[in-house]
Amino acid sequence: MRVKDVKKVVLAYSGGLDTSVILRWLQTTYKCEVVTFTADLGQGEELEPARRKAEAAGVKEIFIDDLRETFVKDFVFPMFRANALYEGQYLLGTSIARPLIAQRQIEIAEMVGADAVAHGATGKGNDQVRFEIAYYALKPDVKVIAPWREWELTSRTRLLEFAEQNQIPIAKDKRGEAPFSVDANMLHSSSEGKVLEEPGEEAPELVYQRTIRPEDAPDQATVISIDFENGDPTHIDGVKLSPANLLTKLNELGRANGIGRLDLVENRFVGMKSRGVYETPGGTILLAAHRGIESITLDREAAHLKDELMPRYASIIYNGFWFSPERRMLQAAIDASQKSVSGRVRMKLYKGNVSCIGRESPNSLYSMKHVTFEDDQGAYDQFDAQGFIKLNALRLRLGAMAGRKGGSL
Repeated sequence: MRVKDVKKVVLAYSGGLDTSVILRWLQTTYKCEVVTFTADLGQGEELEPARRKAEAAGVKEIFIDDLRETFVKDFVFPMFRANALYEGQYLLGTSIARPLIAQRQIEIAEMVGADAVAHGATGKGNDQVRFEIAYYALKPDVKVIAPWREWELTSRTRLLEFAEQNQIPIAKDKRGEAPFSVDANMLHSSSEGKVLEEPGEEAPELVYQRTIRPEDAPDQATVISIDFENGDPTHIDGVKLSPANLLTKLNELGRANGIGRLDLVENRFVGMKSRGVYETPGGTILLAAHRGIESITLDREAAHLKDELMPRYASIIYNGFWFSPERRMLQAAIDASQKSVSGRVRMKLYKGNVSCIGRESPNSLYSMKHVTFEDDQGAYDQFDAQGFIKLNALRLRLGAMAGRKGGSL
């Protein structure tokens, strides 16, 4: 892309070091007008400083949008209906936020007449893919600027030098150093880099922001109830809450009980392995609760099929294909399965652990009459199991007999 081709760009802007440097770099390199967009996804930070920084940099059009309810209702909850876990562990807290940010960024670009969008993701990570695939899915002809793939500020040291030369404030961590990389939203916090780059070393406690140490959690368990309607949580302890407020409440409960920590080495879409520390307190409770209510409301084969589809669904989100036809197809199947997933579960939270200790539903498929060890009054004829077993064993018996005659298995 030639520099002169861009007249106005919408920058996904947090006000942190990277995007503050990018803002100045865009102004000086592309000589274009920069519009900043900051999404409030419940990251727990005051966003007005981002506005003031943008104003100080000469930005005339500044967007700071509260997207918390949209984020949870239209992105987090649909993902949790699938029980999505990437590589069996990661609750996709960063991955699920990117399509919403990109969607709003494109909306703003069309609103203000911008011909380009820009993001602060590096050329080594997954977020560049997530942002840009979403951009192109929503606006195929959009111009994309990815400074980390273009500029010569190829290290954290050079980035800091540029910031100092341009009088850009540099945040400090608890030890007075430039902080490790942190991404946060209402669902999770993610920390990478610096002290976390050596996977053999335990992450220091200062990395954790959303949870207390499980060892420091109360000695008395916390028991709560969560109500579900069509696969989505609606109430905690009988109190109806909006999607964002419900997740906020679960986060508070998870934090107080040391729930939701994950130290993970994962496989990035771009090909390398990376180590990150994730905290997803409310999401960890929600996943266990959702599986709890599904256990009595979903047919066996439907539940097993969902579990087979889940890794594919999780990879689609992790790799940035939220707006793809395959994600929409899977979502339709998942949502169809949730029409019966209503009821109440009771959850026990204790020192980093969460477990379902009770579940009830008007749509329950659990039949006490059939499963009881007491007299079932003829509800189940145990003799039927003999034919069932023999039919399922038939191919094995035939194979064994063929093997005795010298046939191949």
